[in-house]
Amino acid sequence: MTANRSNGWQWGPFTFRLPFLHTRLLWPEFLQGVFVSTATGLALVPVLQAYFGMSFEQGVTCSLLYSFFIVSSLHTFGEPYAPGWNTPALPLVLAFVIAGYPDPVQRFQAMTALSLLFAGLVSVLGMTGLGSWLMRWLPPTLRAGIILGAAFAAFKKVFIDDAEKFLLQQPISTTLACVVCLILVFSVPFQALKQRHRSLMLLASLGLLPGFIAAAVVGPLVGEVHYDVQWGWLIPPIGETVAKMSPFSIGWPSAKTYLEAIPLVLIAYVIQFGDIVTGTEVLREAKSSRPDDPVDINVRRSHLALGIRNALSALVAPFFTTQGMLWTGVHVVIVQRWKEGPRSMRDLNSGLISYYLMGLPFIYFLLPLLTGLKPLLGIALSLTLILTGFACAYVAMAIPKTNASRGTALLVGAALALFEPWIGLAIGVTACLLLVGFERDQAPAVETAIAASRATSGSSAP
Repeated sequence: MTANRSNGWQWGPFTFRLPFLHTRLLWPEFLQGVFVSTATGLALVPVLQAYFGMSFEQGVTCSLLYSFFIVSSLHTFGEPYAPGWNTPALPLVLAFVIAGYPDPVQRFQAMTALSLLFAGLVSVLGMTGLGSWLMRWLPPTLRAGIILGAAFAAFKKVFIDDAEKFLLQQPISTTLACVVCLILVFSVPFQALKQRHRSLMLLASLGLLPGFIAAAVVGPLVGEVHYDVQWGWLIPPIGETVAKMSPFSIGWPSAKTYLEAIPLVLIAYVIQFGDIVTGTEVLREAKSSRPDDPVDINVRRSHLALGIRNALSALVAPFFTTQGMLWTGVHVVIVQRWKEGPRSMRDLNSGLISYYLMGLPFIYFLLPLLTGLKPLLGIALSLTLILTGFACAYVAMAIPKTNASRGTALLVGAALALFEPWIGLAIGVTACLLLVGFERDQAPAVETAIAASRATSGSSAP
């Protein structure tokens, strides 16, 4: 390992950056990260409680561990992207794991299998360059069907599968949060207003937070939210939590589980590819404005870092899709300020690591914050899934260019949402060959991936 005070410590193809030594604390990014990260980082806690046998404290500990591996992308591997979940794949993963495996032990084993297979796949595709070939080969109709399947799975999760657990428990608050966020992110009239009013643009840049705050204020007024704020500190029960999900304590997945997970891993990579392309293109466009702060873009290194994070998470805290490549909305916001020059942001790494709280997950130890958010976590999960479903739907339907292709994409999406991944993928490939034939992408894969990834992230950036 070689030391470089300004750039970090090099180890192999990666760079380790110690917060406060190699990066400075930037308050604008730090304060945004406190609120936005808090609102989104705990969204999986209700799922962990309902389907994986975790208590509230153990669910918070899981979120802490997921966040640790996400942030390692910045300070351990030196990646120049704002990392996040592979959110569009989450509904498909939850449907596969919850419906296919009856108890929490088997569900965590399935998550381990998914994460390890994905880690191996992205490592091989990245190092050999086969990832680009795969995306050139993938027919547009099949790609549209995969994204549409994620949309169907998200809506099915909210309105059918988990309606009694989440949506019907807090209908007014959840609806309000969704309406606010849909308007801020997707409304065409609002986009026009946003261009004329900087305050509205700032509001929209906060992503899920405005809708979340609206629900937090209105929920108590309509009797759907009851706060029980407790003071003190939460000591996350890391040992007992890891013991309930690590394959070293609960056992390893069976060969059958690995086999059943293969199609879903391929689908997740197709979705993840958009983030890889988007993050790279956003940085390349901005680099010319900051020759004083060189940024090293290396897609093969990024694949390898993504593979290592998923592999390590699988061994300690397996939950597939939590270790993704990019949080596009955050990435675009930080890069835009970085482009303004050294007076706005000394270096990109400081901006990224500041947004992720300098790698210090103190929010998971603050009991008042956690107990205050507890009655809102179901709303946060429903909000995340609905926005993901809406974005995936309109992106998917924009890809097909013929009526036959649109109908086939709809069929593929329904098959993936309703059947097991192997069956859904088999139906999708067969339907594309019989109804559309072998087609070549009419638009560059890069452009399609960028449009899909920006939309599914909820980013309103141009």
